Amino acid sequence: MTESRFFERRHQAWERLEGLVRRAGSRGLRRLSTDDAIELGRLYRWATSDLAFAQGHRFDRRLVAYLNRLTARAHAQVYRGSVASGRERITEFFTSTFPNEFRRSFLFIGFCILLTALTAMIAFAAVSANPERALAMLPAGAVPAHIEKSLHDSNFNFKPDQAASVSAEIITNNIRVAVIAFAGGMTLGIYTLWILLMNGLMLGGVGALFTSAGFGYDFWATIAPHGVIELTAIQVAGAAGLLLAAAILFPGRMRRADALRINGRRAGVLITGVAAMLCVAGTIEAFFSPLRFSPAVRVAVGSITAVCVLLYFGFAGRKHEITADRAV
Repeated sequence: MTESRFFERRHQAWERLEGLVRRAGSRGLRRLSTDDAIELGRLYRWATSDLAFAQGHRFDRRLVAYLNRLTARAHAQVYRGSVASGRERITEFFTSTFPNEFRRSFLFIGFCILLTALTAMIAFAAVSANPERALAMLPAGAVPAHIEKSLHDSNFNFKPDQAASVSAEIITNNIRVAVIAFAGGMTLGIYTLWILLMNGLMLGGVGALFTSAGFGYDFWATIAPHGVIELTAIQVAGAAGLLLAAAILFPGRMRRADALRINGRRAGVLITGVAAMLCVAGTIEAFFSPLRFSPAVRVAVGSITAVCVLLYFGFAGRKHEITADRAV
């Protein structure tokens, strides 16, 4: 049986199983009727057979990974039999599902990080050499009006408190960038790459303006507390967009619609996590902006945030990841 034929014949049963598992997840098997609970068990057994078949025939790894996760979730419902609340589902998402998907998609995320970092460094170097280049390099409106005025002033200078207003503009921009980076995946990833490039130019260019004026430490310190989370969220959103683009451009042996359905679920996990990350970053910014913490304190908070992000995405949910790999 070919892979496309296999998917065509079996995907409705998998989707039905996924729906039953999702329904059972809020309150456990008690929420299901007797017939639905029996059906869940039957579909679970079929799915394990499908997984073994897909592995034995070396079908597309995305399909195998999807079946692996589905059977692991169904296994937990069939053999746990406990009541899971909505709170537990949310906890499971952020302690297992999201960080596991982050690691699984790190090839895409790493590419986005590299692209943004290289663009930011190039912009930083170019604007540091000649601040007026910022007006030519950055998109219209990226340079705040009061900064643009300063660029044409013979006494080119900034006040330290301008860093806060620019920081707020960058936060708004980052939210917009995250949304566009994700949606841009449907343009074959072209708009996703473009928005990441523009974001790198803005970050490096504006940062260079303050650094050239002697206020670089104040500027980067202002961004540090919330910037680590925000910038990470943007890269994850970009990766979600590239997952959609990859399904369209490189469906492998699956039909594009099938590849898009599988990668779409993965992208949905990532973008849901991104929304939460931006909320956390916004909360941190709302707390720090009104208070006059010293730059050293802000840098320290940013460093702690960076360590927390690394630990979370590096280690959270690894036990569940191993369990899923060994399921069946």
